[in-house]
Amino acid sequence: MMSTPNTSASNRLDGRVALVTGAARGIGAAIARALAVEGAAIALVDLLDDVHDVARELASEGYRTHAVAADITDPAACADAVASTVDALGRLDILVNNAGVVRLAPAEALSDEDWDLTMDVNLRAPFLMARAAFGHLSRSPAGRIVNVASQAAVVGIDQHVAYCTSKAGIIGLTNVLAIEWAQHGITCNAVGPTVVLTDLGKQAWAGEKGEAMKAKIPVGRFALPEEVAASVVFLASDAAAMINGHHLIIDGGFVIQ
Repeated sequence: MMSTPNTSASNRLDGRVALVTGAARGIGAAIARALAVEGAAIALVDLLDDVHDVARELASEGYRTHAVAADITDPAACADAVASTVDALGRLDILVNNAGVVRLAPAEALSDEDWDLTMDVNLRAPFLMARAAFGHLSRSPAGRIVNVASQAAVVGIDQHVAYCTSKAGIIGLTNVLAIEWAQHGITCNAVGPTVVLTDLGKQAWAGEKGEAMKAKIPVGRFALPEEVAASVVFLASDAAAMINGHHLIIDGGFVIQ
């Protein structure tokens, strides 16, 4: 059953525990930091062992952290990551499904392997993590799932057939979980960034390609990881308790044209 509305709600997350996938770098690391700054204890999950370095860095600044190196396309690994988080941090209130991959090619040339990898990481893994986390989130006074989708969920982008399809699937997943799990006290929302200036984003959209893309964005620039993270914090907080099944697009106006 949904909790009683908190009319003095803020973005503070004191006493909450959040699990963030894809947290070793880029948007995921920014989300983990932003949640920690607002008071949450953070479980950082990533395939890369670098996730331990990010967790140690946050811990050195006084934040409570736990790191898990795991392949979240494996159902057993998802269950283990959730169990490890609860063992280390005592509970689970917030799940942020951020991990993702991009494999680019014209639709007729995309390999089976790249299609399958994209679907496994971008769509299968968020479902597996949500399913593994359900029991704990339903016992939270304010269970939250925030899925990282994309502007590519609602528009077609050249050579992004697998990515666009996987992110459109994330919106479907978000909508169904929002309907089915609200009765268990869990809201489910998504954020949909445009190009984000992570290290990989800067490389992928450098030069003329990037300038042409920015020219299509009314605000004339790409997003910062911290701007995506701020929206995730809001959706994870009590201030967003009445928001459920929403895709918050963070694109400077790209998709309204």
